[in-house]
Amino acid sequence: MKGINPLLALFALIIFTAFSSCASIPKGATAVSPFDKERYLGKWYEIARLDFKFERNLNNTTAEYSLNGNGTIKVDNQGYNTVREERTQAIGKAKFAGDDKVAMLKVSFFGPFYSGYNVIALDDEYRYALVAGESLKYMWILSRETTIPDEIKTKYLKLAEEIGYNTSELIWVEHNNSR
Repeated sequence: MKGINPLLALFALIIFTAFSSCASIPKGATAVSPFDKERYLGKWYEIARLDFKFERNLNNTTAEYSLNGNGTIKVDNQGYNTVREERTQAIGKAKFAGDDKVAMLKVSFFGPFYSGYNVIALDDEYRYALVAGESLKYMWILSRETTIPDEIKTKYLKLAEEIGYNTSELIWVEHNNSR
């Protein structure tokens, strides 16, 4: 029986580490600090997002955050798939990438695989948030209500564009609450 090729083992370890600890922030973006996780918990409505396969065709999308017993944050994402005509739900967990006073987290819906979740703008009352993923492919505008004031929308879009996001590609989520 042959032994494991050390080069192959090293490559596998690097790949596993990269995927399991992946939590970064786009260049030019800064996570909110100081951040109060207790105030961020609760229900958020998705106002806009850059489309990606796990949220494709979803409207009435929400994210609800609560504390797990082990100190991680439970992530409960829900929405209505307009093509399949059914509600969908994804449960995951988030944890801070470092200091919990800095809004730089990593979130996982698939075992050991994490992705960046960075709150880069947040009003003083924790009503509106701009969230950057690990790259310019992922971005969300969130609100505690199904709408967002125009001045907040304008401010967040300007910030996102300064970082390099193509905001013309945003999907503006419908919240008709019919489903």
